Amino acid sequence: MTVEDRRKAGQPADPEGGAPIAAGEAIRASGQADAPDAAASTASKAVWQLLPDMATGGGPEAGPSSAAPIELDRETIRRLERELLGAERTLKRRDIAAGAGVSLLSARKLWRAMGFPNIGDDDIAFTEKDLGALTTIIDLVRQEQLTEDAAISITRAVGQMTDRMVVWQIEAIVEEMVAQRGLSDADARKTLVSELPDLIDPLEKTLVYAWRRQMNAAVQRLALRAESGLASSETGRAGDEQDAPLPLARAVGFADLVSYTSLSRQMNERTLAQLVQRFENKSAEIISVGGGRLVKTIGDEVLYIAESPEAGAEISLALAKAFSEDEFLPAARCSLVWGRVLSRLGDIYGPTVNLAARLTALAEPGEVLVDSGTAATLAANEKFVLTPHEPRQVRGFGEVQPVTLARGTGTGIVLD
Repeated sequence: MTVEDRRKAGQPADPEGGAPIAAGEAIRASGQADAPDAAASTASKAVWQLLPDMATGGGPEAGPSSAAPIELDRETIRRLERELLGAERTLKRRDIAAGAGVSLLSARKLWRAMGFPNIGDDDIAFTEKDLGALTTIIDLVRQEQLTEDAAISITRAVGQMTDRMVVWQIEAIVEEMVAQRGLSDADARKTLVSELPDLIDPLEKTLVYAWRRQMNAAVQRLALRAESGLASSETGRAGDEQDAPLPLARAVGFADLVSYTSLSRQMNERTLAQLVQRFENKSAEIISVGGGRLVKTIGDEVLYIAESPEAGAEISLALAKAFSEDEFLPAARCSLVWGRVLSRLGDIYGPTVNLAARLTALAEPGEVLVDSGTAATLAANEKFVLTPHEPRQVRGFGEVQPVTLARGTGTGIVLD
């Protein structure tokens, strides 16, 4: 069904217009949408993304299957949309903005932050749930709990994280259906749409549960830093906490799979997907068990941080060991640098991050490299063995002395 067809059928031209969260004049209104509404909005978008396959009843990857072809009509999609959005679409974008007492321009600021493209003035794309979610954001700014900029930033975080999460969930379920049921990719996607009503509630509850647990973990980290983190952050530099050029002292680590590019050329799409998923899953598990935070994965590379040099070192050694011993994955080059970073939009920035990335390129397969400053903070700990190398010229840093980090006493991180 084309965009024009959807308009003629009374459906919105914009598949992402399902559950936006509007904002206000000079916003004096803004904040964070209810997690279920944000998740439902993104889920609605993901469902619309499946429509091309539904219309054709298959695709170039469709293959033989013992199951009968799955047919989905428009009413099935409408019922699913009503369940995801919580109501019928009855409102236009100006209705939502006016109901919240804000300008359309301000509302569009938050829609863009949430990741939704613009829709037309005449498109009936919104529900009362959207108005409620918008009001939640607006009230946070009106009550001066958040500034306008902070509200937009938080909204952008919600949009980006839930978008990635929903796509990830859909692809995981589709992949499982293909592997376990013998469905073609196209039939698996149509089957998912028909079975999604049974998954909405548990997935939503899991999202809210995980958010609360992660927020609590963040609070505990803040408390720990307030109590004991300052002393650790002073290691390796003069001055006090307030004169630091960057605010957060963290252990920054990289792990980079060896020969990923050449391997990817030899693998078919499914095998490559399995390799990447195994790499990401194993990395995430080790980092979380070690008390670190996975910042991001970029194909064959993972970036993480930890609150102390010791925790970062344990994670790095565990990653190097796990990939060296894995029968499916290649070995990894790893690095760790203790220093200061700037945290913005869920990512981290600064010279510490750049140096860690440079050291990764110098490491041998299965090796963990640290710089001399990080080595000095770990030198008195018998859990680690440090072997210095000849200084190397490192782009952007001049002469740097790499130091190999190896296991000393203890067993390190143990996975259940």
